Amino acid sequence: MSRVKGGTVTHARHKKVIKAAKGYYGRRKNTFKVARQAVDKANQYATRDRHNRKRNFRALWIQRINAAVRSHDGALTYSRFINGLNLAGIEVDRKVLADLAVHEPDAFGAIVAQAQKALAA
Repeated sequence: MSRVKGGTVTHARHKKVIKAAKGYYGRRKNTFKVARQAVDKANQYATRDRHNRKRNFRALWIQRINAAVRSHDGALTYSRFINGLNLAGIEVDRKVLADLAVHEPDAFGAIVAQAQKALAA
């Protein structure tokens, strides 16, 4: 029986890593050992930042909602507004609230009014 050296499989694996390292600087783009380290680290960053992106968007939505609430009524803050929504039984997530605040200020104003009414009661 003849010996199988597996060069085809190794070449394919190396090619996959080198392709993923395309655009990197220096030996990181064409030397397998260095490219593998760079690609592995890049994948770690990508995984971490997919989670961080969710965090960043939530912070952005909260900032937009806070600015819109304060422009509708200077005395009302974000935390009091969210408390008023909970008391009023309005279940709208922050993404939709931020979108309403930017694109539909009248509808957002109605929601703010209901939250204020719930806080006053």
